[in-house]
Amino acid sequence: MDLNRRFSPFTLLILSINGMVGSAWLFAPLYAAQIAGSAAIIAWLIGGAATALIALTFAEVSVLMPVAGGSARIPQLSHGTFTSFILSWIAWLSALTMAPIEVQAVLQYASTYFVSLTHSVNGVHLLTGMGFIWATILMLAFCIINIVSFKGLVRFNLVIFLFKVSIIVLTIVILMKVSFHPINFLGLKDSMTLTGWQAILTAVATGGVAFAFTGFKHGVELAGEAKHLAFGIPLAIVGSVLCCLVLYIGLQVAFIGALHPAALSHGWHNLSFVGDVGPFAGLAAGLGLVWLLKLLYIDAAVSPSGAGLIYVTSTARILYAMSQLGYMPTFLSYLNKQKFPVAAIFMNFTIGLFLFLPLPGWQAMVSFLVSGMVISYAMGPIALLCLRLELPQEKRLFRLPAAHVLCLVAFYFCNLMSYWTGWDTLYKLGIAMLIGLVFFAIACVRKKLPEASLGLKSAVWVVPYLGGLILISYLGAFGGKHIIPFGWDFLVLAVFSAVILYLAVKSRAGVLAGQLIENQVVEPVSV
Repeated sequence: MDLNRRFSPFTLLILSINGMVGSAWLFAPLYAAQIAGSAAIIAWLIGGAATALIALTFAEVSVLMPVAGGSARIPQLSHGTFTSFILSWIAWLSALTMAPIEVQAVLQYASTYFVSLTHSVNGVHLLTGMGFIWATILMLAFCIINIVSFKGLVRFNLVIFLFKVSIIVLTIVILMKVSFHPINFLGLKDSMTLTGWQAILTAVATGGVAFAFTGFKHGVELAGEAKHLAFGIPLAIVGSVLCCLVLYIGLQVAFIGALHPAALSHGWHNLSFVGDVGPFAGLAAGLGLVWLLKLLYIDAAVSPSGAGLIYVTSTARILYAMSQLGYMPTFLSYLNKQKFPVAAIFMNFTIGLFLFLPLPGWQAMVSFLVSGMVISYAMGPIALLCLRLELPQEKRLFRLPAAHVLCLVAFYFCNLMSYWTGWDTLYKLGIAMLIGLVFFAIACVRKKLPEASLGLKSAVWVVPYLGGLILISYLGAFGGKHIIPFGWDFLVLAVFSAVILYLAVKSRAGVLAGQLIENQVVEPVSV
């Protein structure tokens, strides 16, 4: 039984934007400003531009290979089983955590009125027993909406989208009209120093900026169910990034401008809102905008819920693809009568619940997620170049110009954003990858897979890539030993990226052409 092609271009775009605009807009403008001050605006421009370029590489690959769970399928086709497992494991682990984070954000805001939902431990909001019960209910609701009705999912998604985007635009307009202090932006010129640039780049990785754009991959994971591929997939993948970039910059400008200069007397790093769990709610309360405050608290439940709902949708497709490829038990590829991956949805739900025990805070989790997610992004430029070499004559309905140059830059951006999350985050990601290798080894032994079927020769670049990133992070200036000073680390990563990209493309499996010709890549279309 195969998935249906059911998502129109407009629906896919709305799904991607809805998945992107979640808890990030509620927290990231504060965290980014605490790290980079008014230069947080530059952080958003860098994060948006980098993500848009990476998204363009995935747009060409996903139009040519519109498969469900692209994070697992694409590397399997270009580099074989081992590479596919490692990258799909990282992508699945990162995406799996997103829905619980969005639920945590909902309950964190709701705890202002319902104090029994969370308690503070060393300044971090953790769920209580009652909070865990409500987290379970919300997660289960996301699953049910995803399963019961496709039309219900689309309609519910559209309502949430219209509401939360309207609130965001209203918040920007009202804050800029009621309270706007241009003096707060004077620090922009002082940020053009080595220290200032380091703060800006740290804000991209750990301040929620890169996290805010992760939703663009919904279009990649749902490509196997998309209609009108040449228009719909690029619109969803790239269009969602550009639309959200406009919203996020507007929010950051409004947030910085609305702050009373006295609030910055102790520096940006100490900026906080006592008694409130969200910066925009704190601003509205301080300005006496009670009606806006109420709307913000409503949207604080709606925005993360909408994002969590879509992450349940797309993350299930990754697990579905991993099951079909043999990395996970076969029952996880089971589809119900409406052709939804029910087993994968409920497996993610079950594992996701354990992540509430407890999550170590929104910002810390964001750093971990970004480090893993951007590594899975690296497959976009690699796969695009492999496809250009394997299928030079294949008609491309969407084609990225100057692909060789742009793919190198996109791959470089992936590695930079991962590096900027810092050593403390990357070494934890390394542990997660080792755990994945244990599962992979067990699966190989149980199935008695021959070495030739694992694609180890095509994976010659994977260990140097992941190990090299962790080593550079350890030696670097972002939480590491500062052996590689800030500035020189950019050059080191540039050379490293060029070498790894060359190895990755050179060691490609060389089976893409045959599989595409035999029509084994593209899901059978059922409209």
